[in-house]
Amino acid sequence: MNTTLSPRSRRALDAVSVLARWFVGAAFIYMAVMKLRDPVQFLKLVRQYDMVSNPFLLNTIAATLPWYEMVCGVLLLAGVAVRGAALNVVAMLIPFTVLVLRRALGIAEAQNLPLCEVRFDCGGGTGIVAICQKVLQSSTLLFLSLWHLAGYGRQLCLRFSLMSSASRNPAPVSGPSVTTECPG
Repeated sequence: MNTTLSPRSRRALDAVSVLARWFVGAAFIYMAVMKLRDPVQFLKLVRQYDMVSNPFLLNTIAATLPWYEMVCGVLLLAGVAVRGAALNVVAMLIPFTVLVLRRALGIAEAQNLPLCEVRFDCGGGTGIVAICQKVLQSSTLLFLSLWHLAGYGRQLCLRFSLMSSASRNPAPVSGPSVTTECPG
């Protein structure tokens, strides 16, 4: 991170980073809730990607993925394990984006459509969307997650708040000093 910023610029960058972290966390919670509202429909959408033919694995993916997204979203909102949650979000977004693009290219070719005119429910919880819009949305979430993986957006973390309250009432224990950022 750049430490040569003025204090005012640093505060602005910190505020933008925290808002971006909350945006990604809220987006993942929203997507998880939409999938959990209709698990059968989500299972049907996952099946359309032809990633897995084994019914047990298919059901496992459909049953666990929304909860995994929910946990990552809550961690990002709360500021607990920010870098770890961001890494998990990146690990979900990259294959998802590749699968959506692969399916969209197949539909575009089969129906002789331009790629940006392809529309379908990709299973992300937002219903039927234009593929270019979905790729832009996924790319934005991916960029913001990589930003947090690089160490930004760790201000206003629950973990730091817990540590700072402990430092106000210090116990007679020697150890490393408390920093102003969540170790993430």
